[in-house]
Formats: sequence, C-alpha cells, structure tokens
Amino acid sequence: MTGDWRMDRIGTALKGENPTVLRRLTAGFAVIGDVQFLPGYSVLLVDEPDVRRLSDLPRAKRLSFLSDMDQLGEAVERACRRLDPGFRRVNLEILGNTDPFLHAHVWPRFAWEPADVVGKPVWLYPPERWSDEQFRIGPQHGVLREAIGSELDRLRSAGPVVDDGRSKLIGDI
Repeated sequence: MTGDWRMDRIGTALKGENPTVLRRLTAGFAVIGDVQFLPGYSVLLVDEPDVRRLSDLPRAKRLSFLSDMDQLGEAVERACRRLDPGFRRVNLEILGNTDPFLHAHVWPRFAWEPADVVGKPVWLYPPERWSDEQFRIGPQHGVLREAIGSELDRLRSAGPVVDDGRSKLIGDI
C-alpha cells in the first residue's frame, strides 16, 4: 500500500480513501499499522485533523476517544489471542512525538519476540524492523484485518458498559 494517503491519514480516512481503515469508531478511525512485525499492530486516529493532544478535545469527546482506544485494544487482544498461541498482552500508548495529530498505538506483544526486546518498549526494536518490506502491510494481512474488524463489530454491538453503581471515581473516595 502506497500513495498520498500517508500524507493526510485523517483526511483520507474521512473521505473513505485511507486503505488502512478497519472501522469508523465514535471519535476516530481504527486502522491497521503500516508495519506488522508484531502482527495486529493497530492505531486509533482521532477524526479531527487539527487535534494534536488528548487535552485539545472537549471532555465528552476525550472520553469517547479513550473508549475507542479501549475497544480497539480489546479487539486486537481477542484477534491475536485467537490467531497466535504466543500472544501475551496488548500495550496501549498515546505518545505524539512524531506525528502532529492525536493518535493511540495498540501493540500486541508475543512470547516469541526476541529476548532483548520482549520486555521493553516496542520503540526499541531495531530500525530495520520498521523499514523491512516483509513487515509492510499488504494483502497477506487480510485474515488479521478481518479478525480485528470482526472483533470490533462484536464489541460495538454489545453496547456500552453499564455502571452498576459500585464503582467510584477517585474524587468520590
């Protein structure tokens, strides 16, 4: 997958022209990552191109974005657990150090990862993992895309979590 969509990921998602989009969520777009050296890597893109930080969003939309991040994380976890017996966990990150728009990374982690990076941040993987053509997103990732998308559909059809009245906010304690 190549093309101008990489120069305007959110704008092309809004126009239906970003080929990495898995699903439209409440406050953004679930997309599969450009590289798949950790199969299932996905990103949540905010649906407003000018939003740079989580704190730029009004509180309600901020909470929607975080809820979308949670849903995408759970969908990746379910799909990866089903597809790879070496699946261990999912790491969720909002960094904002490279791309100027709000986005969240969803990184699946696996038991088969090299020992020198398995317990460290994914950003410490060698540079060649990020640029090697064998890890570029492509047609070979169709099953993975479908699995994550289907899990998102299941989670979204289940409806919102209902507060049973037993949970408390920190300010309520």
